[in-house]
Amino acid sequence: MRQSHPNHNYFYRTFAPEINPTHEKTNMITVSDLAIQFGKKVLYKDVNIKFTQGNIYGIIGANGAGKSTLLRAISGELDPTKGRIEMGVGERLSVLSQDHFKFDECTVLETVMRGHTVLWDLMRERDELYSKPDFSDEDGIKVAELEEKFSELGGYTAENDAAALLEGLGIKVGLHQNLMKELSGKQKVRVMLAQALFGNPDNLLLDEPTNDLDLETVEWLEDYLGNFEHTVLVVSHDRHFLDQVCTHTVDIDFGKVTLFSGNYSFWYQSSQLALRQSQNQKQKIEEKRKELEEFIRRFSANAAKSRQTTSRKKMLEKLNIDDIKPSTRKYPGIIFQMEREPGNQVLEVNDLCASTESGEVLFKNLTFNVENKDKIVFISHDPRAMTALFEIINGNKKQDSGSFKWGVTITTAYLPLDNSAFFNSDLNMLEWLSQYATGNEVFFKAYLGRMLFKDEDVLKKVCVLSGGEKMRCMIARMQLKNANCLILDTPTNHLDMESIQAFNNNLKLFNGNILFASHDHEFINTIANRIIELTPNGCIDKLMTYEDYIHDEHIREIRQRMYGESWG
Repeated sequence: MRQSHPNHNYFYRTFAPEINPTHEKTNMITVSDLAIQFGKKVLYKDVNIKFTQGNIYGIIGANGAGKSTLLRAISGELDPTKGRIEMGVGERLSVLSQDHFKFDECTVLETVMRGHTVLWDLMRERDELYSKPDFSDEDGIKVAELEEKFSELGGYTAENDAAALLEGLGIKVGLHQNLMKELSGKQKVRVMLAQALFGNPDNLLLDEPTNDLDLETVEWLEDYLGNFEHTVLVVSHDRHFLDQVCTHTVDIDFGKVTLFSGNYSFWYQSSQLALRQSQNQKQKIEEKRKELEEFIRRFSANAAKSRQTTSRKKMLEKLNIDDIKPSTRKYPGIIFQMEREPGNQVLEVNDLCASTESGEVLFKNLTFNVENKDKIVFISHDPRAMTALFEIINGNKKQDSGSFKWGVTITTAYLPLDNSAFFNSDLNMLEWLSQYATGNEVFFKAYLGRMLFKDEDVLKKVCVLSGGEKMRCMIARMQLKNANCLILDTPTNHLDMESIQAFNNNLKLFNGNILFASHDHEFINTIANRIIELTPNGCIDKLMTYEDYIHDEHIREIRQRMYGESWG
């Protein structure tokens, strides 16, 4: 339970700032002897970690390991089974809210400003005094005190600061006075993120902050956090985001919570190296140590060039080589193989146009040829454009005009954005998968086993599967086709980090064609060798990496012209 305190309002003392605190801030979150247990299930125990100012901690672990639970305990939403969590007197904690309906009757700007509860309460008290018809001398003295506190907390620039955050997150000024209930779900996500960031909190907890953000907004958030001076704890499945912002990794594994210096890539590569070493019984201890030291040296050289490495953010300081261990995580066996080699004629698209039912143009005058070995990512400010294109070339939707033609040697496997229609069935997983190929029970169990479905799992009815389980079933179905062209619409949706990593690794090695859309920066940048951007005024087609594409100033100017007024 939380440590007792002589002040009865201890939660306020710990997690909200006092005005003009008399104690010096400690600038850290201290977790001592923490244990969290639900019934007989122990998530972790004996957790002792200090999260210090200026660092960003990425919390990783398999599904169900307790990543979000740890954030809930630190925020005060959940009482731990044992131990205590402390912050310095006067430090303010801000949490990314997952309740997107809580502020439906508030304006967008007001919702953001409510993120700084002390400032918001002070503003309300101040305004109530000013509105009194019988304003007294005593009220005047009180208002003067409040004005001083208001100024200290940045009250006079609060509206401008809130508006700037909203603009950076893609919520334009015209929406700032709208009620939250008038916004779309994706817009609400951005407003709640602005609320968490508002007021420069001392400690910031972010649970999946990049969900429903487009790639450009994620990059804005990366830049924002790269310049953030305080303490951040973040849970995310976005590997590129974790690599860009995190100085440390908190790994929940073995029933323990372990702190490592370095970002996600360092943790992943070092754990894979440790796994290979553990499997090589003949390798001597000294050789293993030298190999680890060389790996750290090379990684440190690359890390020194990244945006989050500053004089106060040294990613790999005080690293203990003995802490590097193989992970217990299981990675699915995603292996795409081709039954036949594709010819030179893959896909020819001529003057293709598509719009919504209401007549809104998604793309027009789309013309391109897919060459052998092309791995093309399709991007757009409107994700409906990619889904429409994929549905058209798979024969599920009719284009407004134009044509497309597949090469005679091409076989396709399609992973749609919405897979719900595939699972409206009382079949179990084994029966479901057997619809898509010929083979015996052992054959299909092997495919499901590679996707981490074991024993009685395969008898579960597909209609009750989780989003992640459905995605793994769809990937197993795709593998059965042995296609030489894969079409993937946002393939990392609902997948855990391990599945995303395994999927990514195999697609890098796949020798056929890949046509895909994704909001995962790392997925795009490591797979695509060609970018096609769909706009309402034509397309941009470039043979280059995604990283080069988004940072090319000339291309940015072209994109602005192509989108016109909708750019932003």
